[in-house]
Amino acid sequence: MKYLVAVLILSYSTFAMCSEKTLYAINPTAFVYHAYNPAKSYTQYFQNQYVAFERRLSPDSDYSLAIGSLKNSFADRCLLLGVRKDWITEGRWIFKGGYAYAGEFFLNTFSHCGDEGVYKNIKDVTGIGFAPYIYHALQYNINKSASVEGGVILPGIVIFSVQLHF
Repeated sequence: MKYLVAVLILSYSTFAMCSEKTLYAINPTAFVYHAYNPAKSYTQYFQNQYVAFERRLSPDSDYSLAIGSLKNSFADRCLLLGVRKDWITEGRWIFKGGYAYAGEFFLNTFSHCGDEGVYKNIKDVTGIGFAPYIYHALQYNINKSASVEGGVILPGIVIFSVQLHF
């Protein structure tokens, strides 16, 4: 998978960088590291099986809606629903925020997301296992079709990912 992503980035890098924004994006993978408590046996590195799709609200909007799926820190499959905001754009660099629901959904695939950790704590109070994800990152647009980013999900989960735009 890592090599496929690298080939896709290199093949997309032949296109010229344009200033216009694309409407759709896919995040095919992410590298995850739990910096705040790395001694635990969390699901991390490339084992989280993260994938997400984004749709910008309009061609000139700073907001996008996202839907995806991932394995949380305890290897339980979760649904991801969120909104992204591009706070600052400077050339090819974007400082962005992502604010999402990562949790259970009525499909059986997502039914165990709230079995452990903060997901379980919230489930005990609300009846639905989820965690609010607050993510801030710095994105570098390699060209119009591909970017890389690095950021942090609070309280201290470090993320590096690739995004393909179309």
